[in-house]
Amino acid sequence: MTRETIKNDLNELLTEYFEKVVLPENSIFVVGCSTSEILGKWKGTDSSLDVGETVVETVQSFLKPPHLNLAVQGCEHINRALVLERAVAERHGFEIVSVKPAIHAGGGTQVAAYQQFDDPVEVEHIVADGGIDIGGTEIGMHVKFVQIPVRLAHRDVGEARVVGLSSRPKLIGWERARYTFTEDNLKDIR
Repeated sequence: MTRETIKNDLNELLTEYFEKVVLPENSIFVVGCSTSEILGKWKGTDSSLDVGETVVETVQSFLKPPHLNLAVQGCEHINRALVLERAVAERHGFEIVSVKPAIHAGGGTQVAAYQQFDDPVEVEHIVADGGIDIGGTEIGMHVKFVQIPVRLAHRDVGEARVVGLSSRPKLIGWERARYTFTEDNLKDIR
């Protein structure tokens, strides 16, 4: 698996994702990634910093222009903590925890993000507006409710299956509730 193949797969996938999903400026985009799965191995058995660097660099190229923030989920060995920039964690009120990623405890993508960020910190929980799960890392716990699967035609990075998620506000209320504001909202419907 070459860096170029991984980059091309991600470019196709992220282009399609961001054609379908518009996230609010300064929101958080979470990436869960098994570099082992990208290489066709079982999760946690062949972590690769080189693959992780390619993933982080490629994802960041999509997130910087619309001013989105990257959070990278670690593997289960650090309880799926997330690495992100300190300023983002503080702005959102996320509790910073004392752990640092390693190639076999956090994974290649999280180590790469930790190295590339300006002031990286780890947090236990976030509320992201969307993200991608590369290789079945289960990012759903980090995307706010209501989660919406993003159907992608290009569903693989290397050998790993990818699932996209976005979110929307909850629809609350009953038959009188409205979800858009129009002239009908002003009518007395008793």
